[in-house]
Amino acid sequence: MPVILVGETVDRRRAHARAAAGDLIQLVRGVYVAADADVDAEVLAHAVRIAHYLYPNAYLSFASAALLGPTPDGRLFISGRRNQRTRLRSLEIIQNEAPPHPSTAPAIVGDDQGEFRIEVSSPRQRFLEAFRLRSEHASAITGPLRAEMAARLIDEYGSSRATADALWMLARENGWYREGEAAERYLIARPAAGKPPANKAALDRIVAWHDEPLGRLTHDGFEWRWKSHSHVGPPLVRQTTPGKLPAFVESLLPEGWLAQVLHDRDDRDALRRGKRFMSNIAVVESPDGLDALPPDVLQAPLEAFAEQGRFTGHYAGPSRGDLERTFEENLAQLFDRANTPRLSGVQIKAPMCLTADGALLPAIEEPFTHILKPAGTAGFEALPVVEWFCLELGRAAQFTVPDTALVGMPGGMAPALVVGRFDIRRGPQDRRRLALEDFCSVLDLPTSAKYDGTIERTARGLRPLSTDPAEDLDVLFRRALFAWLIADGDMHLKNLALLKIAAPGARRFESVRLAPLYDPVTTRVFPGLAGDRMALKLNGKDDRLTPGDFLTLARTIELPLARAEEAMASVAAAMRKAVTVLSLPDFACDRENARLAEERVKAIVVRRCDAFA
Repeated sequence: MPVILVGETVDRRRAHARAAAGDLIQLVRGVYVAADADVDAEVLAHAVRIAHYLYPNAYLSFASAALLGPTPDGRLFISGRRNQRTRLRSLEIIQNEAPPHPSTAPAIVGDDQGEFRIEVSSPRQRFLEAFRLRSEHASAITGPLRAEMAARLIDEYGSSRATADALWMLARENGWYREGEAAERYLIARPAAGKPPANKAALDRIVAWHDEPLGRLTHDGFEWRWKSHSHVGPPLVRQTTPGKLPAFVESLLPEGWLAQVLHDRDDRDALRRGKRFMSNIAVVESPDGLDALPPDVLQAPLEAFAEQGRFTGHYAGPSRGDLERTFEENLAQLFDRANTPRLSGVQIKAPMCLTADGALLPAIEEPFTHILKPAGTAGFEALPVVEWFCLELGRAAQFTVPDTALVGMPGGMAPALVVGRFDIRRGPQDRRRLALEDFCSVLDLPTSAKYDGTIERTARGLRPLSTDPAEDLDVLFRRALFAWLIADGDMHLKNLALLKIAAPGARRFESVRLAPLYDPVTTRVFPGLAGDRMALKLNGKDDRLTPGDFLTLARTIELPLARAEEAMASVAAAMRKAVTVLSLPDFACDRENARLAEERVKAIVVRRCDAFA
């Protein structure tokens, strides 16, 4: 039995024991899948059964009431007591608040575990639902499906007028007056189709992933609309709130320094002026525009041009100008070009390409393979070397870490950090499709809310999406511990992400795992941040964390206590050992601020690791 529901097909103790033994994978509380099953396929095949189990008082509504199942893009619509959504791998169960007096009827749904009865919206109600305002549910009802609904009702009531009268009886009962008016117009008084005058402020763009169009993103001057292409592979972009920019797209847009440099007035400007983004995403006016953009494919591994932490290739990027132009001004010039990839995050950074002969140059007309992070100013000159040191500590603690090296910069500038991208193809023969989705997008939060989450909430979003949830929850636990041990006050929701990988032509992701460690920094060593706290709370705390707090976290996210205790001991011991032998490359220690920052990082790590020994 591929899908197991606690209380229906197995008791809680047996399910927990089988999950601990590796026979089952827990998706959410009470829902398990056989470890050897095709999890995505089984979840979609049993979507209605799972939704009925999780929300027994809800009923199928909108498009799902007509289909008696999920839509082709994996959304199952139900109505109940409140608005909420649950993501389980390739399935998304979306519940909206039911009207006060719903009109429902029983339906029979069958899967390989048998048949069962479930309430669904009646034909009258689902037709009114198709005209709900600013509703994701309503937007999933396609034009042909709406026409089928209308034809079914006209057959029942005999005429368009009689159908409209029947709809108005239900609409008045629930206060759905605008929906009743829209339904009546559709049935009786539809105006002749005419082309309205164009709004010159409108935006219409194709969003492509690995050069394949995913869908069309439009803005009419008032709100956003996303329409995905039905023939493409795994669902990547979701518009969960009608009228709002999809969270995945918002997570790609520039922040901080870059947003100021680009002078984008709003998200429309950012998408109108930019073409290339992280996660192999391109935004273009027409499919022809994709041909002019270079695919982001690794040209050379960074390790081939690095020795003992120092970049040994040739830096050919921006530098200080001869006429008092600052490095930041020269770097800003790169982004005047629409083909220059846009990056999110507040830190100054530049998209670069490492060529096969070791040249590190701006990725304007070249593949975007590496990220350059130059030194800051006003006390943040040591930021690149601190991040390099923290990444090396992460490597010692057995985290997956991208390739990195410190770059000697021209003009007497402090060293910069170059980081290899882990979300791109590794060479011409690699045909996989990769995407990085940060947890602002996973949790459907705006970028401005990146500090508002908790580790527990992150774990709840991670478990049902990961293809190895037990291992990823362990990694998340260790990441939270690592952030505390290095005093990283900036591990927010955009610095945690899922790395999604799909095989060529596949309709589902074959791997969805917690992304490698990126952007770790001991923030407490910088000016004004001596008292910096954790960006994401755990056990309700963001400071003065103890082993007891992490054990409580383990219980909350259902990580076995034995694994949590082992993680605390092994991570603390590995970091305590590494900090005594790890040091910055000699050329980076020429500056007093770098040496002082290294000493302060080491002191913090030693003190905190000793508390967990």
